[in-house]
Amino acid sequence: MEARHLRYAVALAEHEHFGRAAGALGIAQPPLSKQIADLEREVGARLFDRTRQGVFPTAAGEAFLARARRALEEIAAAAIDAGRAARGETGRLRLGFIASALLDPLPGVLSRFGRERPDVRLELHEMATSRSSTALVAGELDVAITLGPPRGAGAEHLVSVPIGHDHMIAVVSTVHPYAGQPSVSVAQLRQQPLIVSAGEDEPAVVAALRTLLGADSSALGGATFARDVHTIIGLAASGVGVGLGPSRMRALPRSGTRYCEVTPRTPLPDLILSFAARDDSPVLHAFLDTIRNNCPDVGAALDDRLRPPA
Repeated sequence: MEARHLRYAVALAEHEHFGRAAGALGIAQPPLSKQIADLEREVGARLFDRTRQGVFPTAAGEAFLARARRALEEIAAAAIDAGRAARGETGRLRLGFIASALLDPLPGVLSRFGRERPDVRLELHEMATSRSSTALVAGELDVAITLGPPRGAGAEHLVSVPIGHDHMIAVVSTVHPYAGQPSVSVAQLRQQPLIVSAGEDEPAVVAALRTLLGADSSALGGATFARDVHTIIGLAASGVGVGLGPSRMRALPRSGTRYCEVTPRTPLPDLILSFAARDDSPVLHAFLDTIRNNCPDVGAALDDRLRPPA
């Protein structure tokens, strides 16, 4: 039994005549009669009464047609669902991201993606760079946003593109001696207790700090380590020390704190979007399209990474 047998039976029940049903189906009457006869033999029951007044379903036919209509509706729905999935309109996207990405550019990207793909299930995980890199390589994430590119075994199979550039700034409490300064120097930082990202979580950031302060700096050796920018700002507001983090921290104004530039200006690792090169998921590519549309300067770099080798 095939879907066409169901369509033939439903058409015959609707038109109550072999000729009219055949015309509606776009086939000749003899093939329709034969297909209905074949269907009745397969079912093992007479589905239609053939009378001079027309062709009408029997009791067995009515029972068959009720399920046939539902089956045809499911087949049509399956085709629609398949098309939506192929266009990335349904499915799941697992995204791991560093907390500072929620300052920029993730809010605009997630808002737009949610509006354009409301039936995609987003699974969002705030993770340090080291953890999200491992999870992406292991297939536990579809996309990761990290500080600096993922490193380690398996990273060579990832596509990575910068989606944000940043430099280091300092945050202090309003009662701190540096609160009134537009900038602080390296010499001044070396004299203060510091609040920085944890080395095991953000190794690229700690490497930048060692370059700035010196690998053997006692200030870095005695620093307080924080999990994310929110904790860095909170500890600075509490007077624990001078917090060092990305300039996008300025998007988090908090009473009791002041921001200062760090001189010399120290670039931080780029914010990097990464995904598996072999992943051809329509949902992933829909997300990448949103990145292109919301972050125009990223589009060319992303297309360059995805372009097949000549």
